[in-house]
Amino acid sequence: MAMSPLLVVVFVFLLLLLEPGLPSRSNVYIVYMGERHPELQPELVQEAHHGMLAAVLGSEQAAKDAVLYSYRHGFSGFAAVLTDGQAARLSDWPGVVRVVRNRVLDLHTTRSWDFMGVNPSPSGGGILLESRFGEDSIIGVLDTGIWPESASFRDDSISEVPRRWKGRCVTGEKFNASSCNRKIIGAKWYVKGYEAEYGKMNTSDIFEFMSARDAVGHGTHTASTAAGALVANASFRGLANGVARGGAQKARLAVYKVCWATGDCTTADILAAFDDAIHDGVDVISVSLGQAPPLPAYVDDVLSIGSFHAVAKGVVVVCSAGNSGPYSETVINSAPWIVTVAAGTIDRIFLAKIALGNNRTYVGQTLYSGKHPSKSMRIVYGEDISSDNADDTDARSCTAGSLNATLVKGNVVLCFQTRAQKSAAVAVETVKKARGVGVIFAQFLTKDIASSLDIPCLQVDYQVGTAILAYTTSMRNPVAQFSFPKTIVGEMVAPEVAYFSSRGPSSLSPSILKPDIAAPGVNILAAWSPAAAISSAIGSVNFKIDSGTSMSCPHISGVVALLKSMHPNWSPAAVKSALVTTANVHDAYGFEMVSEAAPYKEANPFDYGGGHVDPNKAAHPGLVYDMGVSDYKRFLCSMGYNSSAISSMTQQHTTCQHTPKSQLNLNVPSITIPELRGKLTVSRTVTNVGPALSKYRGRVEAPPGVDVTVSPSLLTFNSTVRKLAFKVTFEAKLKVQGRYTFGSLTWEDGTHTVRIPLVVRIIIGKFYVNA
Repeated sequence: MAMSPLLVVVFVFLLLLLEPGLPSRSNVYIVYMGERHPELQPELVQEAHHGMLAAVLGSEQAAKDAVLYSYRHGFSGFAAVLTDGQAARLSDWPGVVRVVRNRVLDLHTTRSWDFMGVNPSPSGGGILLESRFGEDSIIGVLDTGIWPESASFRDDSISEVPRRWKGRCVTGEKFNASSCNRKIIGAKWYVKGYEAEYGKMNTSDIFEFMSARDAVGHGTHTASTAAGALVANASFRGLANGVARGGAQKARLAVYKVCWATGDCTTADILAAFDDAIHDGVDVISVSLGQAPPLPAYVDDVLSIGSFHAVAKGVVVVCSAGNSGPYSETVINSAPWIVTVAAGTIDRIFLAKIALGNNRTYVGQTLYSGKHPSKSMRIVYGEDISSDNADDTDARSCTAGSLNATLVKGNVVLCFQTRAQKSAAVAVETVKKARGVGVIFAQFLTKDIASSLDIPCLQVDYQVGTAILAYTTSMRNPVAQFSFPKTIVGEMVAPEVAYFSSRGPSSLSPSILKPDIAAPGVNILAAWSPAAAISSAIGSVNFKIDSGTSMSCPHISGVVALLKSMHPNWSPAAVKSALVTTANVHDAYGFEMVSEAAPYKEANPFDYGGGHVDPNKAAHPGLVYDMGVSDYKRFLCSMGYNSSAISSMTQQHTTCQHTPKSQLNLNVPSITIPELRGKLTVSRTVTNVGPALSKYRGRVEAPPGVDVTVSPSLLTFNSTVRKLAFKVTFEAKLKVQGRYTFGSLTWEDGTHTVRIPLVVRIIIGKFYVNA
């Protein structure tokens, strides 16, 4: 049956059928048709998909054989095995918005929730956000699955599964119906897209479960970070010992396994998970994965498309910002309807002593808590023991294959980070293969510690490394002894933006500030899959310390679950606004947050968006910058996308009016002007979610070189006036060509402080170079 242009998302996996005699290979395509028409039942949508394919393939049976997925809940679509020519025919089919190739995406806490001020138990009637809230919230986690037997997923004192829940527990290898409970209320797994790309998964070559069970650990870690139960005496081999818990410890979890032990996650499987999650009834979707730049157009990007339909149904979508920092324009998952999360540090560190033979003692960071030799070990310098064919620079940094194994054996190797080799983990692997017994890695120091588990690795800064090098070159037999590490809490300046966290501006839509928010993502302790052996010497663990924006993302997902429980009628945009406008831009000592970079610098909105999350303030923001589908429609128009495609995507007739300011006036909780030439005025609207009778006064911290005025500067709300608009005028005063400058606009009523970042780049003339 022919389909009218509906708001449908259709992913069509097209396996290229080549001529006889030529090798065959899989081509996976996504055909996007927009939202499912509300009058069509899912079964009818599926029949329509089969009808489309039957018309192209020649028979109903061929169509059924070709289909991998039929997306028919949150949107309409299907996945099928076809030739390129058949894919081209489908791209011209009535109602088809887009046909894009399937892509493979990558996967990107005892202290962190205390650090953020989220209490695990009743606070005695105060306004503090508590992790006992959120029992009515359901978090959908798209990841590598879950280890259901983990103590983090007990369902003690949790009520029955909400009646509105439509999901189910899909059985599979070592995963049955009893694997779910009142905590894990749904579990599904998606492999058809993966196998269309790579062939049938061979679990004899790859340790994996053909079910929602987690063989990797990543999904278990993220799920327990967001909503894990209280677990006493949790630690990673004695480090970070304490009570582990998730942010929304009574929230429910719905698991959608879309990533596999190879590290690959295909877009067809991801879209199927989005479709199911929307249908099942989740409140939050947590996605710790993505694709590094260059970024595809929003209408070609699965995460953007799937999240758009989720947000249109009132589901908040939280995504990781990426791990390509500290370089600018590396942020991913940058659609304005997504909450994009950067990674920050917490006030905990793991330190061990390095005692040299000259009675000097230094301190280094380490996660190694295994056996230590009882006697001192000889130190050798990497550059002095290079292999015959190695470059001195490679040997200095202990690059793979750069060291003479005979001279390494039984010794501790001192390595220095170089421009080409920045990783302590690489140095450890090099030394371990050469049968060395330890590594001292001198580097630009960050809080992110390499996971060295078989031999000790102590990370020090260049100053300490240079001092140790001076000792090794001045002694005939330089030696060192390492102490066991200690967990140090509360003595570190935090939060700081993590070195690896991807930075803005967005390379796709620079007028939309990304990332949105920062959260703990460095050295986070959470549950792990015991099936994922972390090293040959250690084997399996139940809790593991890990770092990445994959870890910061579920922190925000947990906070969102708490906020949705307290404010069930808030839109996804309102939730994001509450997070951004109440975020903290200062560390625990009241100083401006800094960003780990080379060198360290004062952090700015391209590092952390609105700042580091403050869950308690986010629960009571006072004002929010709200948006809906019509606002996102205007944004898509401003991106230059086809009007008919946008009409199908939003299910609203759209005639795009191209105006230069259309992106600038999108009601996001920030103002970013990539090109300010002279004078420019933008508008915003705020909604009062605090006391009905409120007066807010505006206060501007203008970006250097720019005059900023707000009109009106006083907003008065009452029982009938809940929304008010205002205008912000920017005028360039200094000729600072091409450089971004930063400021803020804050609304205050004596109780609430509602702050948004102002980001401006002054452009003079027709040509400029990014600075």
